[in-house]
Amino acid sequence: MTVINDYAPLVLRICLVVLFPFSGLDKILNWDSALKQASAMPFARTSLCLSMVIEFVTPVCIVVGWYDRLAAFILAGFCVITAVLFHQFWRFPEFWRFKEGEGLQHFWEFLKNLGLVGGLGFIVIR
Repeated sequence: MTVINDYAPLVLRICLVVLFPFSGLDKILNWDSALKQASAMPFARTSLCLSMVIEFVTPVCIVVGWYDRLAAFILAGFCVITAVLFHQFWRFPEFWRFKEGEGLQHFWEFLKNLGLVGGLGFIVIR
């Protein structure tokens, strides 16, 4: 049981945040596409760069335990903002008819972000 108690928190933290550095890397590798998606926001380039900093720095802080509660709070806020601004499933008419399509894809992405907020919230309140 000691091995589980010793390593489970680290493994679970890694599992919780592993997608964020890959998302940041995707923004770098596909800059034009990411910038196009972010163009709806004011200061698109600055916002995109800030999002990449958040996606690279906060997961490291969470995994190593350095200002992990603050990092989890920032990353949770990032997830909420991302969900509300970029996964507006309610705007797609086919979603309300429970049809496959872009609305349903955004719905699952929205819920994924809320799930991440829940997991990050456990780090914030621990």
